[in-house]
Parts: sequence; C-alpha cells; structure tokens
Amino acid sequence: MKILMAASEAVPFAKTGGLADMVTSLALALARLGHEVRIILPRYFGISRDKLRQLPGPLGVSMGGGEAWSAVYTDTLPGSSKKNPVEVYFIDHEGFFGRDGIYGSPSEPDFLDNPRRFAFFSRAVFQCCRKTGWFPDIIHAHDWPTALVPVFLKYRERDERFSGTASVLTIHNLGYQGVYSKDNFSYTGLDWNVFYNAGFDDWNMMNLLKAGLVSADKLNTVSPSYARETLTSAGGFRLDGVLRSRQGNYLGVLNGIDTHVWNPAKDPHIPVQYSAKDMSGKAAAKAALQKAFNLPDTPDVPVIGMVTRLTEQKGVGELFGPSYGSAWSICRDMNLQFVILGTGEAWCENELRSLSSHLSNFRAIIGYDEERSHLIEAGSDFFLMPSRYEPCGLNQMYSLAYGTPPIVRNTGGLADTVENFDQDTGTGTGFVFDDLTPQAIHNTVGWAVWAYYNRRPQVEALRLRGMKQNFSWDVSAKRYIALYEDALGIR
Repeated sequence: MKILMAASEAVPFAKTGGLADMVTSLALALARLGHEVRIILPRYFGISRDKLRQLPGPLGVSMGGGEAWSAVYTDTLPGSSKKNPVEVYFIDHEGFFGRDGIYGSPSEPDFLDNPRRFAFFSRAVFQCCRKTGWFPDIIHAHDWPTALVPVFLKYRERDERFSGTASVLTIHNLGYQGVYSKDNFSYTGLDWNVFYNAGFDDWNMMNLLKAGLVSADKLNTVSPSYARETLTSAGGFRLDGVLRSRQGNYLGVLNGIDTHVWNPAKDPHIPVQYSAKDMSGKAAAKAALQKAFNLPDTPDVPVIGMVTRLTEQKGVGELFGPSYGSAWSICRDMNLQFVILGTGEAWCENELRSLSSHLSNFRAIIGYDEERSHLIEAGSDFFLMPSRYEPCGLNQMYSLAYGTPPIVRNTGGLADTVENFDQDTGTGTGFVFDDLTPQAIHNTVGWAVWAYYNRRPQVEALRLRGMKQNFSWDVSAKRYIALYEDALGIR
C-alpha cells in the first residue's frame, strides 16, 4: 500500500509528546513490512532548511478568500532503510509556521490562528500529492491538527486521483479537540452546509476533531481500553455520542515502542548495558541515577522514578497536592528515594522545588532531558504513573522493557499493558490501583516498597516477566495494516 501520514509532529523534527514518537515509529515499522510510506509535516521555525531539499516551484493552495502559497521541502526519515526509505515532506509557509512553538508559545499557549494554520496545512497535503504525482491508498491523519484532512477528502478533494483513497483518523488524546470560533470556518473554503453535515458545530463553535470523527472512513485510538472509555460520558469529553454512532468503524490499537531506542541491551545513555540474561548493569544504572540526582548511594533502598508532563491528566494534583497520602507523606513515611523529571504547570513545578528543598529523599529536575529519562527508566526500582486518564502511555512500556515494574492507575493503555502483582502466586508485571486519590497512590507505592523489602525474589521475577513482554511496533503495525485494509474495503 501507499500510505501517507499527515501529522503535526514527528521525531526527530518536531515533538511535544507521544504523537511524534508514534508517527515516526509506525511509519518505519510499516516500511519494514514493505509498504511505501511518506510523512507530511509543517516546516516549523525550529526545523532548519539547511539540510532539506527544496522541490522546484511554489505550492498553491486554494483557501477561502484566495490562494495561499508555500514552498515544499523534503528529507529522508532517519532510521529508514535505503531499500525502502520513508520520505518526509515539509510545507513551508512562513506566515503560519515560521514562529517559535508548534501550537503555541509561552506568551500565547494556543495560537489564535491555529484553525487557519492547520486548515491550510490539511489542504496542502492534497496539493503536495498533486505536485509530486504520488497519490496514496491511505491518508492517515493524527489528532485535531490534521482532522480536516478526512473532511477535505470527503467533501472537496474526491477527484479521480483520490477516488480510491481511504482516510483513517487516530485519536491520541480526546481531551484536545481543536475548538475555535466558527468565524474561522470560511477560511476552509468549504460550503456552510458542510459545517453542519460534517459535524463541525459545537455549541456555536467549530470543533475540528469532531468533524474528522464524522468524516473519516475509519477511526482508532491508541489502546483498546481507552477506546472503550471514550464511549462513555465519563471519558468521552462530550464526543462519546459521536464515537458511539461510529462504533462499528472505531477500535483501539495499542501503540508500540521503538525497541531500537528503548532497549537496555544497547542503550547508549546508561552506564552499563544489561538484559534479562544478565541484570548486573541495572545496579550500575541505579548508582548513576542516585549520583545524578544528588542522592545517597544506597543500593538496598528502592528508588521510585517518574518522567512526566506536570499536568492534571497525569495525576499530579493528587500526588503533589497538600492531602495526606501525597508525595510528602510517601517520602516521610517510607524508606525510599523518589526522583522525577518533568515540566508543566507552574504550581506543580514550584511544589517539586519545595519538596526537593525540604525532603532529603526527594529530588526533582524541571525540564526534559533524553539521557536522564533513559537513566530513570533503567536505574529506578519502580516507575510511577498515577494518570487520571492515559490513552496509551509509553513510559510504562519502557519501564517493563528495562525491568522496572510500573505502579499505575487502572486506566487506558496502562490497564492494557500492566498486569497487577499477585503476592500469593507471584504473578504479574507491576502494581495497579483503581481510585485516583492520594491515599490510593500512597498505599500502592507502600505495597511495592513492602514487596521490595519482603518479597524480593517475587520482585525480581516481576522484572524478568516485564522484560519478556513484546511491545514492538512490528506487532502494532500489522494491526494498522488490517485497519487500512478495512478502510479500503469501505471505499
């Protein structure tokens, strides 16, 4: 198949979260299976033109109010094979994308012209295909920034060159929908009857993701449990009715992880590489982690690790708030060490600084650092993810691969990937709790720490069992192929 990934992010070019990892990893896995895959992205200010190749001539894109013009650059995706390389196209519109930030900046967290920026980009996807003479069987759009791609395909671009093209839209996080003033709709160039027929209308606003969910041939999200949760009023973010109406064409496909990057047997970011056959390198990683976070080198004290965005979705209110059972009492009541790497809401960053200054066994680094994130996965004894909801989650799969049992809430992709420890039989791969409360987090961390001190052989068995799980993208890519084949059957 010819498969075009239309996305707002892809590593190593632009990233704010897991979407970027997924787009790149899936593209590479599909190419390894023999499919012809291309990616199309905006060329943001942070993507230098210096190493890109410019296609000759400008790209004209007809939008409401007139023609918009851009350049098109291309590059080969790092990591793709010479035999079947993944080409990446960059739509270069200086007015829309020649600025700091992908969706916003510190002074303007959500750019006011985002609906116009991504409407333009979504139409440019089709013009780029015409310019290159390459027409895909599948256009795979990702989240609200490219949700207009299936809308344009259905209502505007269905000529003979796209007559057999099917659309797939992946929901990475239903909490972000692209809701803006409907005054922006005229810029799409679509008729106003499409506004209502395609489902844009959202309490007199324009909802980009909703329109994509109505228009795409096939829909999916990034784990089976999250797919079920989004069909409920509690987890559907007001779009559960739309998703239930499309339930026959909606499913969850679990994300994979890039085992070429996240693999303790060949990880260049950890001091000593290790595997399930020889775990000695994990002790070296723990010592290096304690040193990096200025903690005592105490090999017999368990380390709880976190790498996270400091947002409400990740459960930071319950973990770092003032209630009993939060990180304050965890670190005060238990003989453990706690390290966290993250950035996000200002109140939480300030709270982490306060915890670090008042608690001798708690250390936080504000920001993100790739090397430290690998070190935390390898050097921690347990990895904590108390998410309010989690469409898929990657860190719990990284943790399993590194022999670091996760402590997670029973939601979304966390529920699909972590099996709860049974201290009677010794089975499981991690520690799972249901209620998102400070007390539940406290008790489950306490359970893991108790097992560390009192059931060490069982904890070692947990480590090895987790490392034997297969979360590679090669498995998930085959499920996407089946999804694409179903979408083509609909067309």
